[in-house]
Amino acid sequence: MGRRTRTLSEKELVDFEGRKEMGKLDGKVAFISGGARGQGAAEAKLFVQEGARVVIGDILDEEGRKIEAEIQELGGEATYVHLDVTNESNWEKAIHETVERYGKLDILVNNAAIVIPKTSIEERTGEEWDRIFEVNTKGVFLGTKHALPVLRESGGGSIVNISSVAGIAQSMHQEPAYASSKAAVRIFTKVTAAQHAKDHIRCNSVHPGPIDTDMLMASMGSPENMANRLTRVPMERKGTAEEIAKGVLYLASDDSSYVTGSELVIDGGAIVM
Repeated sequence: MGRRTRTLSEKELVDFEGRKEMGKLDGKVAFISGGARGQGAAEAKLFVQEGARVVIGDILDEEGRKIEAEIQELGGEATYVHLDVTNESNWEKAIHETVERYGKLDILVNNAAIVIPKTSIEERTGEEWDRIFEVNTKGVFLGTKHALPVLRESGGGSIVNISSVAGIAQSMHQEPAYASSKAAVRIFTKVTAAQHAKDHIRCNSVHPGPIDTDMLMASMGSPENMANRLTRVPMERKGTAEEIAKGVLYLASDDSSYVTGSELVIDGGAIVM
C-alpha cells in the first residue's frame, strides 16, 4: 500500500491562512450543496479559510448545523439551510436566502450526490435508476438553473459540479446507474460552460476517484471490496476530502479564470488503468 499523506488540522490551517495577506476567495459568497459532511464539509471549511462567506445546503440538518457552528467558532461566516436538491422550491428558497443574507452569489458547488450498491443492469429497478438520477443529475440541473440569474447579476462567477471518475472511465467495474448519472453531470457541465461564457460564468466538473468518506465506505460493503477497489488505483490509497476540496477551490477561484468546460480528475491515477 502507498504512503498515507498527512493533512493539516483545522487549527493549523486557520493559523496558516491567517498569515496570508489575502485569501483566494476574499469577498466571495459560495453555496455548497451536500455540505454537511464529507467532501462538501471540507470544501466549506477551506472556502471560509480562503475568505469566502459560505452557505451550506443539505438534508442532514443536525450535521449541517454542526459544520455551521464549527466554522463560526473559528471566526468564519457560514449559514446552514435545509435543502433537498430534488425539490425545486427548496432550491429557490435556498438561493433566495443566500442573496438575502449576503447580498450576492459568486460560486455554486453542486456537490450533493448518492451512491447505491453495485448490481447488474438486469437487476437494477427502474425506481432505483430514477432515484439516483433525481439526486445526482436533476439536483445539479436545479441548482444551476436557480443560481444562473444571481450569478449573472453578480457580474459572473463559477459553478463547480462534482462528477466522478465513474463518469469517464473504468466502465467495466462501475455501477451502471451511478456511472451514467455522473457522466450526465460531465456533459451538462460542458453545455452550461458553452452557453453561459457570455455571462462571465464559468462551469467545470471535478472527477474524484475513491475518497475516504462515509458514503464511499457504505457503498463498498466490506473491507475486502474496498481493498479490491484500490487495486485499480495506481497510488494504492483512498483520496481525502481535503484533497478534493483543494481542486474545487482552484476552479472556484480566479486562479482558474481562463478555465471553463473542463474536467479536473483527482483519482490517484485510476483513470489511466
